[in-house]
Amino acid sequence: MKKDLISRLDAGPVIFAEGYLFAMERRGYLSAGPFVPEVVLEHPDVVTQLHREFIRAGSDVVQAFTYYGHREKLRIIGKEHLLEPMQKNALQIAKDAANEFKDLDLMVCGDVANTNIFDPKDKNSFKECQRMYEEQVLWAKEAGVDFVVAETINWVDEMKIALKAIKDEGLIAVANYAIPRGDLTRDGHTAEDACKIVEDLGADVVGLNCYRGPKMTMKLLKEVRKKVSCHVAGLPVPYRTTEEEPGFLNQTDHGCDCIPGGNAFPVALDNLFCNRFEMAEFAKECLKEKINLIGICCGAEAHHVREMAVAVGKKPIAMKYMPDMSKHFHHGTDKSLKDVNKEIKY
Repeated sequence: MKKDLISRLDAGPVIFAEGYLFAMERRGYLSAGPFVPEVVLEHPDVVTQLHREFIRAGSDVVQAFTYYGHREKLRIIGKEHLLEPMQKNALQIAKDAANEFKDLDLMVCGDVANTNIFDPKDKNSFKECQRMYEEQVLWAKEAGVDFVVAETINWVDEMKIALKAIKDEGLIAVANYAIPRGDLTRDGHTAEDACKIVEDLGADVVGLNCYRGPKMTMKLLKEVRKKVSCHVAGLPVPYRTTEEEPGFLNQTDHGCDCIPGGNAFPVALDNLFCNRFEMAEFAKECLKEKINLIGICCGAEAHHVREMAVAVGKKPIAMKYMPDMSKHFHHGTDKSLKDVNKEIKY
């Protein structure tokens, strides 16, 4: 019988690849700024291929690409009529991709995210957020997902609305906050207190995703782990954020003066990218801290996921193609290589 997310986490680490939005923008299938995942309707084959790459790299979760496919984002571009087909198509693509790998015990995950309309001073925004979350969660439930993650939310009260929508449908809920500069939610809670609040309200897994790179995320995750008794999730962005610039939404590339406006986010973060070994170290530290839902958010590529999976003891399909520098013409140690190629520093 298929194990649910909590049973899997009880048994050990689960790898969770996200980052579809940035990946599709870099590949030329959606626009930065609006960041609406129309690609699930226009080029579903491209989404399927990215699912495959993440699965082969070791992700145990196939996340439906519904992030930012919500009513407010579609309103901005004048395409609210695409809401339901976009959501349902993304869910079906994820399910179909998972079914291609029947030998793997994969989970399919639904997703709801920051609505960008929540305002603690406007009670109407509470109702609008509730409506948005409820419709998305219902579509996810109808699709038969294994759990739903509410993510990249930085208001506790908004997270409460999302969590209620998930639990009202009887689904396993992962509640992941994104913490801005100042190390507090926008309503003034520490990461650990914010996570404890939603744990007490029924969240099955709590944690952090997005905004912060591995070091700045781990700094807060350690405190979360001390505060809560449920499982904890850590899904940083693969960028080298710092104490001075803890979040990538306001990050500077000090080595480049030609970025319009000077802000590297979202399309000039290349020089701040974490390599695969940095992400592997994050995964190892998660294990050490008893953080078992281990993943990666905006900016993720398959090579990051593979290195993280291997770091926690998994053997993903793509492990077949791990680097073997012993065969390299210049750096290699294979005795059949020509010594003449090692005589010069390139």
